[in-house]
Amino acid sequence: MRAAGRNDDTERTGADGLVAARISALLSAFRPGDDALGVSELARRTGLAKSTVHRLTGHLVATGLLEREGAALRLGLKLFEIGQLAVRRRGLVEAARPYLADLREATRNTVHLAVLEGTEVVYLDILRGPDAPSLPSRIGGRFPAHATGVGKAILAFSPESVVTQVIEAGLPRVSVRTITAAGLLRRQLAKIHGEGIAFEREESGVGVVCAASPLLDAQGVAVAALSISGWANRMHTNRVAPAVRTAALALSRTL
Repeated sequence: MRAAGRNDDTERTGADGLVAARISALLSAFRPGDDALGVSELARRTGLAKSTVHRLTGHLVATGLLEREGAALRLGLKLFEIGQLAVRRRGLVEAARPYLADLREATRNTVHLAVLEGTEVVYLDILRGPDAPSLPSRIGGRFPAHATGVGKAILAFSPESVVTQVIEAGLPRVSVRTITAAGLLRRQLAKIHGEGIAFEREESGVGVVCAASPLLDAQGVAVAALSISGWANRMHTNRVAPAVRTAALALSRTL
């Protein structure tokens, strides 16, 4: 009887995991710029059967996670409400906003606030400068950590296990100047750790450069990073680096 009970629990756990994965796939199928998507498009993007998409989206509409727009579906306000419950990160954004605003005002370039999740950075806040290039970064968006200034700033002040995880996952090439060699990345991280400033020179995109600095907790471990990004032929990273470093140090003391 006990063995049967364990088998039942295992089967239920497996079924629950499958449903959760399918729901996650449906919600993640929406991309920047999407408004409403039809069942056929959701099925195409997720690889799920139309009947499965129809059934699961019905449940998601009932709970407010999706909303109907005619025959199509769009993300529901309930998701926004859930996102607002991320208190720690919302608090970080609120604390960082004045510093970001000052950096943008002083440089007229785009400033970022980002954290590390797995092998990628996630942008929590972005203030775009009037003289800055159009960047692929967006609030809530992700980018490979090794190809960004904020990512390298965080990695330089992270436990060795975190750096190893990033390297072992592979260092994909994002642009022609992306660092893809583990040894070179480690040497850069050591230099960043000594100086407190990370530079990204066209590693995330052609023509774009960046200076970043980490936000550190009481143990000296990075919890996030600030950066300024601009055109390679207009923004001198060495000139803006002290401002980024000063802002990061001041903000770290308030966390």
